[in-house]
Amino acid sequence: MQVTKHTDTFATAPQLAPEHMAAIAAHGFTTVINNRPDMEGGPDQPTSAQMQSAALAAGLTYHYLPVVSGAITPEQVDQMASLVEAADGPVLAFCRSGARSTQLWSLGLQ
Repeated sequence: MQVTKHTDTFATAPQLAPEHMAAIAAHGFTTVINNRPDMEGGPDQPTSAQMQSAALAAGLTYHYLPVVSGAITPEQVDQMASLVEAADGPVLAFCRSGARSTQLWSLGLQ
């Protein structure tokens, strides 16, 4: 699991799997935001429902904010900023490579 720390309270990662959730919680994250649309990567990609179930089992808060690569909307930027701001602790957002999650968060800072 590769994590890029942007601040003390926000980090991004490429596609995660349900089995990563316990380690994410153990590393001090409290919230996971999934920015990858279901089935974007085909049938081998875990669904949001699978990710949510594993996150909740690990004691994490989970949000599904799917964003199509290259098509980020102002509403999605606002929603991402609100989710990060409302989090009770460090947030880990993920997508296919981590770049989309980073861009979405960065746009929310402006």
